[in-house]
Order: sequence, then C-alpha cells, then structure tokens
Amino acid sequence: MKTDLELALECAVNVYHRYAARSPMDDYLSREEFSKLLQDTAKPFLMEAYIQQLFAKADANHDGRLKFTEFMTTLCLVAIDAHNRSHQG
Repeated sequence: MKTDLELALECAVNVYHRYAARSPMDDYLSREEFSKLLQDTAKPFLMEAYIQQLFAKADANHDGRLKFTEFMTTLCLVAIDAHNRSHQG
C-alpha cells in the first residue's frame, strides 16, 4: 500500500505529464499549459495574475516553457503558500 506522500508525488508527476502531453510530446509545459493545469487543479487557490507570476519565476532559462524540475520547484512554492494560508485561520 502506498503512503499518502507517495500518492501525492505520483499524482504530481501524472498531472504534469497529462498537461505537458497536450502539445507534441516534448515533456515541457508552455505558459498556456501551465496556466490551464493550475486553473483546472488549483483554481480556488490561485488567481491568473499569480499564475503568470509563478511562471515567470519558474522559467529559469527564459525559454517560455517549464521542464519538470521547474514545475516541481513552482509546485513547492504553491505548497508553501498553501501551508502559510492554512495558519491564517
């Protein structure tokens, strides 16, 4: 039986691949794919301006797309924000 963390990590990988696969299998997320992913999966938490800000920060090499490591770094930032908000009551 998988642990909660194993399931969460597997889910993150699967969601990334589901949205990255919308364009030819290049294993990257475009700005539009990234925005769609977050709007579909975290809409109550994230506003479009915040999503665009996240993308700009995550796109470390400024190529207009996110590789998996850039996506996971961004996901960690979103998780930190969610954790902080959970303590605000």
